[in-house]
Amino acid sequence: MNRRIFLRFVSYAVATALTGSYSVFIERNIVLVNRYKIPIANLPHSFHGFTIAHLTDLHLGLLVSADFLKKVVTKTNALRPDAIVCTGDYVHARNTTVEIDQVWPILMQLQARHGVFSVLGNHDYSADKERSLYWLERSGQNLRHQCKAVDQGKERLVLGGAGDLWEDQLKIDTAFADSDENDCRILLSHNPDSVDTPFNTPVALTMSGHTHGGQVRLPFYGPPLLPVQNKRYSSGLIDTPKTKLFISRGIGWAIYPVRFNCYPEIAVFELVRQTS
Repeated sequence: MNRRIFLRFVSYAVATALTGSYSVFIERNIVLVNRYKIPIANLPHSFHGFTIAHLTDLHLGLLVSADFLKKVVTKTNALRPDAIVCTGDYVHARNTTVEIDQVWPILMQLQARHGVFSVLGNHDYSADKERSLYWLERSGQNLRHQCKAVDQGKERLVLGGAGDLWEDQLKIDTAFADSDENDCRILLSHNPDSVDTPFNTPVALTMSGHTHGGQVRLPFYGPPLLPVQNKRYSSGLIDTPKTKLFISRGIGWAIYPVRFNCYPEIAVFELVRQTS
């Protein structure tokens, strides 16, 4: 090996080590607050400017500590949104209740003027379905297979929750069974592939997680790995035939403990009336 080849090899090795260290130890721990304006065609006038903070995929467990998530909750509360929604995967490990019993008292510290609304993700079921459902109900945040109205004067916004696509039954139509024909509906569903399943209820906006944005986004290519069938469903706001779909990059990790060009996020929506 001549000197030029050796120096090139060393340069590549150093760059790879630095990139790997950054992805594991730095970017993964920087939680951004990202703000989005979401135009809604049938949004009631009194909800123009209504704000919703969206948390998902906390994945308490290996490399995601309770103290770290407490800071995320404090940061979310400090934003003073009108409502907070959570779309599942609060724990990481399988077949254990330890993380479930640890994360829910933290989630129960979330506060918003019009309430906190939550559904479960596949990790919550695979950890322990019954224990996750117990805490979901005990928290007062339960939106699974049901809907709740947020009232402002004589107008209202209806939030409904699906079960997980992989580990539960979605029951989207069931969730909105108590809503009225002309209601503006927002759906919480952990897995974004849910919007491609059969349901008849009109939904203005669906909020999901599950993908983590791919965790790694390569320049000019995007995420090489997405745990969804529809590979369009990475992150951000996407128009689908049935509903506007927002996919958050979430907080924690799965499969591999890295983030590259894909910071964790607390997503904050401002709902606005669509004018055209």
